[in-house]
Amino acid sequence: MAQVRNKQVFLKNYVTGFPKESDMEIVEGSITLKVPEGSSDVVLLKNLYLSCDPFMRILMTKDTPFDVGLMYSPGS
Repeated sequence: MAQVRNKQVFLKNYVTGFPKESDMEIVEGSITLKVPEGSSDVVLLKNLYLSCDPFMRILMTKDTPFDVGLMYSPGS
């Protein structure tokens, strides 16, 4: 087990028009990395970048099931 820094991106508001930085919130914290016991073929990945692609803008509107408060963990 290892304790590592982590950043999470939360959607604070539904987006109308172009997404703004104020529509999202970055929360820093730490997480414990633990491989489940009995796992033999396991790979642990670290995200280096978070991409907010044009398609995601559609998902961030109020007319879709994408919830405010949903989080992404782009790594640290």
